[in-house]
Amino acid sequence: MNTDFRFFCSLWLAVLIFGSAGALRAQETCGGNLGENIFEAGDFGSGLPNILTTDPGIAPGYVYSTSPPPNDGFYTITNNTGLWNLFEGWLPIQDNSPDPNGYMMVVNASFEEGVFYEQEVTGLCDNTLFEFSADIINLISQSSASLIKPNVTFLIDGEVRYTTGDIPQNNTWNTYGFTFTTAPGQTSVTLALRNNAPGGFGNDLALDNISFRACGPEAQILPEAVANICEDGSPIPLSATIVGEEYEDPAVQWQQSTNGADWVDMPGGNTGTIMHTSLSAGVYYYRYLLASSPANLQNAKCRIVSNTKVVVVQPKFFEEADTLCEGSLYLFGGDTLRTAGAYVDSLVSSLGCDSIVTLRLSVVPDPGLALETAVDTASCFGAADGRVQVLGVEPAFPPFQVSIGGQPQAGLPASLGGLPAGGYAVRVADRFGCEVSDTLLVLEPEAFFVELLGDTAVKLGEEVILEAIPSLPLAQSSWEGFADFECLGPGCLRISLLPFVDGMFRFTGSLADGCEVSDSLFVRVEEVRQVYLPTAFSPNDDGRNDWFAPVVVSPNVQAIGLLQVFDRWGGTVFEERDFLPQPGAAAGWDGTSGGERLPAGVYTYRAEVIFVDGKVIPYAGNVHLIR
Repeated sequence: MNTDFRFFCSLWLAVLIFGSAGALRAQETCGGNLGENIFEAGDFGSGLPNILTTDPGIAPGYVYSTSPPPNDGFYTITNNTGLWNLFEGWLPIQDNSPDPNGYMMVVNASFEEGVFYEQEVTGLCDNTLFEFSADIINLISQSSASLIKPNVTFLIDGEVRYTTGDIPQNNTWNTYGFTFTTAPGQTSVTLALRNNAPGGFGNDLALDNISFRACGPEAQILPEAVANICEDGSPIPLSATIVGEEYEDPAVQWQQSTNGADWVDMPGGNTGTIMHTSLSAGVYYYRYLLASSPANLQNAKCRIVSNTKVVVVQPKFFEEADTLCEGSLYLFGGDTLRTAGAYVDSLVSSLGCDSIVTLRLSVVPDPGLALETAVDTASCFGAADGRVQVLGVEPAFPPFQVSIGGQPQAGLPASLGGLPAGGYAVRVADRFGCEVSDTLLVLEPEAFFVELLGDTAVKLGEEVILEAIPSLPLAQSSWEGFADFECLGPGCLRISLLPFVDGMFRFTGSLADGCEVSDSLFVRVEEVRQVYLPTAFSPNDDGRNDWFAPVVVSPNVQAIGLLQVFDRWGGTVFEERDFLPQPGAAAGWDGTSGGERLPAGVYTYRAEVIFVDGKVIPYAGNVHLIR
């Protein structure tokens, strides 16, 4: 473990723990280019073990834990918290890099307050701007209750200079940083970090990509796009474009690389413009170092780096070798080739470079390819879940070009699903162009459907008979759209019901293999109230009109809930409840009261009729008693 790594990690562990309410907001981060990271180990490295087993010793005042998750006052270095038995609300995360094994620092903050880290950084340059930054994530999930949020405060030479503010519960890595300028003659700074945590639930975070770099103006090589030149072309100039007035008299050092990673200084490369002079085919990388003075340029901690400019010298001569399947065609330039041989053509590339291409073409016999395939039949009639598979092809040479149903596939084995019944063209070509094709059939089971029959318009109280006629014997069936019905036959394919309101009735049937069909029928119910109130009756025992009561039709009417008759002075002469008159039967008022015959005349009645749908409707009027 190098000293820079220990210092930097310790510093940022401390910084992350909850800032003071009185701390100043940070200065802006660098608006120009940055130098190389002084802390090369700021990304914590990478490794296969989930937990770094050796204590890195980077967090004064904290204890290293190899038994995650760490408790209060503990920290650990890990590449994935998702492999832990996490505390409630903690995020399963990896580090903030493309490396799946990249490490990060996970901190469960201490309850103690105050300055807990102080470190001097030496070897800096005076009058130089630096940026200090890190990636931080609040480990509490966005979906959890709002808990204490990490907040960072730190000091430079005893002065509060930076605070992150509350780090949000947003399930996202956030980059925090600030810039500061060293004073004239100053070559070192003392950095101190303060924990102002109130204690309690929360205050948990992860840290990654700690960076401490020189900051300067925008240092560019324009345009940023790759520069392409021809092998027989001319050298091109590369110019340093410096945007900003941070450096009064900037010092420049151009560098060159053959791979974009390892850089060497270019002799005499201290001017604003250099020439790319090599016209040998290849890829060349350029950048320049920039500092406020020649002395600072010599100090890797005090200089910044421009963008990387890529120059590609396009070759004039190309050689290609390819193999053709016997009987196939090969397009080369404007020619169609069928036989083996060496062929030469000249062309002008899209970059305007003259090129001479030599093709050495071989021809192999067509081996007569054979496909290994499989087809899954659609599960049910009308279903789109069939599948065509190409499992292999022999004898052939990969890589393969495969298409199923006209859709390109990514090599073998290949599969295309979600298919309705039908034929699907399959084509496979090997690396030499030898090919084989076939049409594979996705079959469909026997037609399966159901038809629902029955009355579509009835009057209230009328019986409805519905019948389902399936095309195949059913294993299960069900009816929907009503609560009460009566099965009228085996399998309940025919039912009887008394609908009260309009409704959609649905039958669903399924086979033993789970295939399912359904049909629906809309039944309209006419709201007819079948009640007749006589205007006269003659109780003379002649068998005709001897009783007064509402004349009703059942089951349209369920009952007469109340029938009352009053004389002309309002006295009740008859009352009966909850009865249902039947045709030809004695029911209602017989013209007597208390066993005595009442005189002829006009009487007033009131009735309440209960219908099959539960509605109660009142009726009232006069009836003539005739003697």
